Amino acid sequence: MNSTDSADLTEYERMSNEAVPLNYVPILVFIVIAVGFGLVSLLAGWVFRPSRPYRAKLAPYESGSPLFSDARVQFPMRYYIIAMLFVIFDIEIVFMFPWAVDFRKLGLLGLLEMGLFIGILLVGFWYAWKKGALEWE
Repeated sequence: MNSTDSADLTEYERMSNEAVPLNYVPILVFIVIAVGFGLVSLLAGWVFRPSRPYRAKLAPYESGSPLFSDARVQFPMRYYIIAMLFVIFDIEIVFMFPWAVDFRKLGLLGLLEMGLFIGILLVGFWYAWKKGALEWE
C-alpha cells in the first residue's frame, strides 16, 4: 500500500482500522480521570478519618434522643401514586420541548401527532382525577 492509496481511504475506512477511534480518546481519558478521582477520594477518606468507636456512636441513630418506635414506617399508597403521576406528566414536558423547538419543520403531521400525545395524556389525567388519585387526604 503506497501513500496515494492512504489518501483514497474514506474516513470510515481509516476509523475501522483503529482499535479505538481517535475521537474517543479524550472521552476515555475523562472517564479514567473521573473514576480515579472518585477512588482516590474514597481511599483518602478511609485512610485519614479518625476511628474511635464507642457505644453511642455505634447505635443506629446518633441524634442523642432515645428511640421511641420503629423507624420503618409504612408510607401510604397515595404518596406513590402522586409520585408516579408527577413523573408521567414531567416526562410529558421532556417530549414536548423538542417539538416546540422544531414545530415549524414538522408541519401539520407533527402538530397532529403532538395533539394526539397531549390528548392521551389528558385522558389519563382525567381518569386519575375521576378516580380520586389526586386528592390528598
